[in-house]
Amino acid sequence: MFFLELDKKGKSTYIYQQIYEQLKSSILEHKLTENEKLPSKRKLADSLDISINSVSNAYEQLLAEGYIYTIERKGYYVENITGFIHNNDGAKNNLPVDLEESFYDKEGWLSLSHMTANISMFPFKEWVKCQNKAIDNYKNELSEIAHPQGPYVVRKTISQMIAQSRGVKCYPEQIIIGTGTQPLMWQLMNLQKLSSKIAVEDPGYSRIYQLLKSMNYDVSPVTLDNKGIDIHEIEAIDPNILFITPSHQFPTGTIMPISRRIELLNWASTSTNRYIVEDDYDSEFKYGTDNIPSLQSLDQNHRVIYAGTFSKTLLPSFRISYIVLPPELLRAYQNYYSDWVQGSNTLSLYTLHYFIKGGEYAKHIKRMNHHYEMKRKTLIKQLQATFKDNIDIQNVPAGLHFLAHFKTEKRYGEIEDMAKKEKLEVYSIKRFMLKEKELEGNSIQLVIGFANIKTEDIEQAVDRLYRIINN
Repeated sequence: MFFLELDKKGKSTYIYQQIYEQLKSSILEHKLTENEKLPSKRKLADSLDISINSVSNAYEQLLAEGYIYTIERKGYYVENITGFIHNNDGAKNNLPVDLEESFYDKEGWLSLSHMTANISMFPFKEWVKCQNKAIDNYKNELSEIAHPQGPYVVRKTISQMIAQSRGVKCYPEQIIIGTGTQPLMWQLMNLQKLSSKIAVEDPGYSRIYQLLKSMNYDVSPVTLDNKGIDIHEIEAIDPNILFITPSHQFPTGTIMPISRRIELLNWASTSTNRYIVEDDYDSEFKYGTDNIPSLQSLDQNHRVIYAGTFSKTLLPSFRISYIVLPPELLRAYQNYYSDWVQGSNTLSLYTLHYFIKGGEYAKHIKRMNHHYEMKRKTLIKQLQATFKDNIDIQNVPAGLHFLAHFKTEKRYGEIEDMAKKEKLEVYSIKRFMLKEKELEGNSIQLVIGFANIKTEDIEQAVDRLYRIINN
């Protein structure tokens, strides 16, 4: 007869769970041997002075998991279970040090990051109203797996919106909705041959560069001139796919003029195997003048793949991005991904549909454009007043960041270490340099974001930055 010790007054676990755990341990440790008969439910209940239901629940759980088996009218028996093999002595459940996540308390930190979004002015009440409307009108759709490209009605709404705001020419069928630019680019690149040559901007979006490298593509970083990506280097490399950010180059902020846009489109049109991926990541924010039309709006030969996101305009946590594919690539996409399960939150997509159709999205963009323009001016004014002749700002009135040059003898590593001590989140151009290169001495370049810094904290943030660079 085996021995069970129960804590009948304990509130952490039920009696049946204690029986289950102790019997399971005895079986795994072979204290109970295979085919050994267990006491009847009544006998074990009497010996422990507990209810038969508690024993019955424990036995049924052990039976369901395969620790015991039953023979009708004879009782319960221990199953024949192979013992575990332990290869790592003493390692058991310890997480290796190199896999441990570092966590730091953000209390007291200020952010000049280009990656954050402003949550303080987001119209949550209006969003929830749209969400309730989506629940009321799309109950059946919410119970089903959505179309691989996203719900048609949502794609139609997005197509109408970007036609009006960005001049993008497309049908709803051409739109693919995904959980972010990276996953969408991964899907897109799976349609390409591994022998395809890829070109990207340098400095540029390092996450896309690393993604392409991890997929084993031949990726060539291309330098920039005052008009954007260098057309002569493009012609020399002759890539099949070119990744660019023409409306607000990331991270320099350069707006590509019409002359360079036409040069790139003409280059792409001379071959059926060339495409330009236009990442229009923050084009909704333009200050002082109207928005710059998208490159796709000028494309007459179906050579541009347009990529947009709601991460900058709404919230990054919503994870809603999209691409617009030319017909030839769309056909390939639909053949390859016919069984793809749409990964975006369907409720959020239908909510977005009503948020746009009801005019709330346009109101929010207008409100945030004004807010960001004022904040941007305040930040630039404070930087210039503090650093005086030791700063040069590439003052392109667009997007949610700008590039600033600072005169200093410090190295980038020193700047990064000092930023941690000062609790200031800020990123240097070094993060976005795709090729190893010697950066100019006596100066550094920082990518200054302003979306998430409170106006009242700007002076303090600039003071911290001054100490970082000059102390």
